[in-house]
Amino acid sequence: MRCVRITSRLVAMVVVVLVGAGGCTFDPQSGGSGGGGAAPAGAAEQATGASGTSVPDQRDRPTPPTPTGKPSRKPTPKPTRTAPTPPPVAARPTVAGCPQGPHQRQVETYLARLGGFGAVTVDGRQSAADCAAIKKFQKRYGIRPVEGRAGPTTVDVAQRLATTDPARCEGGSGTTFCVDLTRQTVWAVRAGKVIMAPTVTRTGMSGYRTPAGTYTVNFRNPKEWSDPYEVWLPYWQHFTQGMGFHETTTYLHDKGIGSHGCVNLLHADAVRMWELGKVGTRVVLMGRRPGT
Repeated sequence: MRCVRITSRLVAMVVVVLVGAGGCTFDPQSGGSGGGGAAPAGAAEQATGASGTSVPDQRDRPTPPTPTGKPSRKPTPKPTRTAPTPPPVAARPTVAGCPQGPHQRQVETYLARLGGFGAVTVDGRQSAADCAAIKKFQKRYGIRPVEGRAGPTTVDVAQRLATTDPARCEGGSGTTFCVDLTRQTVWAVRAGKVIMAPTVTRTGMSGYRTPAGTYTVNFRNPKEWSDPYEVWLPYWQHFTQGMGFHETTTYLHDKGIGSHGCVNLLHADAVRMWELGKVGTRVVLMGRRPGT
């Protein structure tokens, strides 16, 4: 009888121990803390009341893992369409070897007004015809490089020429050399007609301003030597105070410098004015060079 009682007590103690161990097992799905170790099969379902199938009031709850361990299928996200990024203006391809400059439309407008450089389309877009016309213009007026690009120097020269009004300079029956100091352009008229179209020039810089007024060519020399500045002055035509027309020995479009009062010319223009002029030719200078 005593042996039976001891056995019964041992069985009861084993049952208590097993029940107590089950209550402290850590459920990795419950978010709680506690001892480690794997939960027995069905423990999660017992803790949450969940079963293998969802019930209506669980629509807003996360779906528990299936007993088989297979991953739940998630809807595949729809791909989003991204609008293509337009290429920058600088990345536009060149046309007939000509890059498009920042002043394309302005240069087209001025060249169309001037005429004589070929057909241009005023639309702000480079074309083979525009390229050829701009190159021809750049070559004529000594603009470097001759590449057909409508850059700052090209638009500056084109604007000055296109806005020069030859009618402002009244000439008599003989030849008159006319200089627009404000626009830095020069041309020749005779008997009311333009015999040399406006072209570019560069006159006296700050401190050596070329004065406006009416003068007369009083000395000429196909190659004059400048004593104070020690430089040759090709196609020299003097009109006042040591100032005269001559071919420049520097890049004409460098505005950072200028003459000491003379009227600088490109080679072709200096030759043409030499052919047209003589001692006694009238010279008319109007306006004032900016910055002087």
